[in-house]
Amino acid sequence: MEETKLIDDLTIKRTKRYFRPAHYLLKIQSYSLLCDTGVEKYDSGVFEASGHKWRLSIYPKGNEKMNGSGHISIYLAIVDTEKYTLGWEIYVSFKLFLFDQIRDKFLTIQDVDGVIRRFHDIKTEWGFHKFLSLKSFEDLSQGYLVNDCCVFGAELFVHERNAKREFLTMIKEPLNRTMPWKIENFSSLDKVTYYSRIFPVGDVRWKLLVYPKGIYNGESKVISLFLFCCDCVLPKQKCFAEFKIRIKDQINNENHVEKTEKHWFTTSSNEWGFSHFMPLKDLQDASKGLLMNDALIVEGEIIVISNVK
Repeated sequence: MEETKLIDDLTIKRTKRYFRPAHYLLKIQSYSLLCDTGVEKYDSGVFEASGHKWRLSIYPKGNEKMNGSGHISIYLAIVDTEKYTLGWEIYVSFKLFLFDQIRDKFLTIQDVDGVIRRFHDIKTEWGFHKFLSLKSFEDLSQGYLVNDCCVFGAELFVHERNAKREFLTMIKEPLNRTMPWKIENFSSLDKVTYYSRIFPVGDVRWKLLVYPKGIYNGESKVISLFLFCCDCVLPKQKCFAEFKIRIKDQINNENHVEKTEKHWFTTSSNEWGFSHFMPLKDLQDASKGLLMNDALIVEGEIIVISNVK
């Protein structure tokens, strides 16, 4: 059985299930005698669930102040809150139950659409003013009140607020974004790879990387230039950069050779750039002013960078 009803401007969901509530059961013997005492509200004993202490508050004849007359009203209340720090709040989704003793099922009532309730120092209980009409409750064929005995229950889940948070910001033209590197004695370089010093840009450290005879060690007769991320050392670390790498024109300071690229740098892909940046013959053409006195000036520039906190 499943039905959804609009009650007191709150939509609640009613279902029936066989398995019992996970956290609490309250059995009341001689229910009629409890009502005869004239008690407006019965507070159950305290039970623990999800690291907090709770109790059920049951109004046998309904909570008149909340327009619950003619119904059973039932609420979940958090207790022992004096130990909590100022401004405490706990977010809870919960179900309240009434046992159908004939069919061996639990009538289950909860907020529809998985509403999460906020318990705090001003609002310490939530529940249902019209949990069940007294007419249905007292109807023997329904099985809720058998031999003047009934069983209520509760089940709840606390939504902890300790989720990891991540803030991604894309920064355009960050401070200290230019990385100049003068490479002396270029014709004498005999290693496959050379790294610049470290350049901090934003919260990330970078190096420029040059293959003087190309990444394929002379096969293509080109110079290869890359940007290397020093901080992508863990599998989950990543950093985006839109960047330029240029070789500067040292004569006119106008006709620089530059290329632009974008890349997400990770531990498995921590360098990115240009395997065929330019032919060595063009680099060595004295009229272009790129290689002067056997030195060239390589410059990296970060245009956009990601920042994660």
